[in-house]
Amino acid sequence: QVHLVESGGGLVQPGGSLRLSCAVSGTIFSINDMGWFRQAPGKQREPVARITGDGSTNYADAVKGRFTISRDNSENTVYLQMNSLKPEDTAVYYCNVRGVKYCAYMGRCNFDSWGQGTQVTVSS
Repeated sequence: QVHLVESGGGLVQPGGSLRLSCAVSGTIFSINDMGWFRQAPGKQREPVARITGDGSTNYADAVKGRFTISRDNSENTVYLQMNSLKPEDTAVYYCNVRGVKYCAYMGRCNFDSWGQGTQVTVSS
């Protein structure tokens, strides 16, 4: 089993900052890419940022220059530093992690897991 636990959401004023964390645990052999998605009320879930195993990153146009994704491979944790937050950043943020885990019978198998989501509200 692979478990993702997110933290760091909350209420912040426009222009403020928050840092989200997502810790991965379980019977993991390796982690490939890690990312963040968000879903605002009445909207589809959308990608925010992603980081590969070699540290390459990509961002949605709406957050470029304001958000930074990073990872700590020793702690199996991915972070999302969000600066200059805007009301339109309000959403539930989900982390997504893909990699390889130990599986009974098969030895190793791929996984694609999601966190439970953390609410980010940007409002004055």
